[in-house]
Amino acid sequence: MKQIIQDLTKEELSELIKPSFRAKQLYNWIYHKYASSFDDMKNLPKDMRQELNDKYTLNPLKTLLVQDSKDGSRKYLFELEDGLTVETVLLLMRDKEFHDDGTIKHQERYTVCISSQVGCKVGCAFCLTAKSGFMRNLTAGEIVEQLRMIKRDNNIDANRRVNLVYMGMGEPLDNLANVVKSVKIFADPEGMAIATHRQTISTSGLSTKIEKLGKMELGINLAISLHAVDDQLRQQLMPINKAYNIASIIKAVKEFPINDRKRVMFEYLVIKDVNDDMASAKKLLSLLDGIKAKVNLIYFNPYGGTEFKRPAEKDMKSFQEYLTKRGLHCTIRESKGLDISAACGQLREQEKKGEK
Repeated sequence: MKQIIQDLTKEELSELIKPSFRAKQLYNWIYHKYASSFDDMKNLPKDMRQELNDKYTLNPLKTLLVQDSKDGSRKYLFELEDGLTVETVLLLMRDKEFHDDGTIKHQERYTVCISSQVGCKVGCAFCLTAKSGFMRNLTAGEIVEQLRMIKRDNNIDANRRVNLVYMGMGEPLDNLANVVKSVKIFADPEGMAIATHRQTISTSGLSTKIEKLGKMELGINLAISLHAVDDQLRQQLMPINKAYNIASIIKAVKEFPINDRKRVMFEYLVIKDVNDDMASAKKLLSLLDGIKAKVNLIYFNPYGGTEFKRPAEKDMKSFQEYLTKRGLHCTIRESKGLDISAACGQLREQEKKGEK
């Protein structure tokens, strides 16, 4: 199997392709012009294009399915070269706005949710991705290509910045080397130029890996999937808590380098009659004391076969108000894509069963 050219940083390409300035031209074709073939790269010598065709692949993913939501979200199911599939989501966070004279006041604002693994080892009880088990890690290039394909498919110009969240299928810190490499490729100013402060890594709490990531000082944002305020419940929901308990996660977070203007995000998936009570809100407030934190309350998105239920809106608001009134920055994340396969892994499962 040919190497995925998106696996390589510009510096690595400069070592492999001579003269080295050709690497910049190649980067421009891949990440600015969204080229789908080496043969399109007419300012490269013909023999170089042939060599690239012989050694590398430029299209490691192909689109199997796309679902469009009425809220502007688009969910993609991509097939990898080995036939496995991953999901990626384009979230429209703000519509384009115009001045009275018809000129553009604000462009659309997008967030792209990317996957880092095929399946997942963590095995969270509420997660559909976990039901299929773990197949393999994605390479850096397979991670990077998810965004490139989405930008190309939605005519998002190369100089338009998007926010990136490693919050799709998989546990990013369980694939640390490839995720870190993709962070750097995304951030290259001559590539996609997505600064690290626009990138967020979401983890279920692998505390030793959080410490390792922090020592790299990449400048990325950190999000912790907490979902429970005591080890007993968290272990029921997230078996990984046995290896990485809440105390170890809080310790690692307190040592993680965060930009002065940023906060560590704590994702709290709210499940009806499981963790939506005021006692949990009080424990959460105590747990995050002394941390520059932001809490995202997330509605559980039900899927076929799950025992868990979506919480009532009034309970979400009561939970939020309790925390906010006591000084903890807390938002209720607006659910996106409820009219399509909203739960992560749902589109993949439907395609496997032929239900699409």
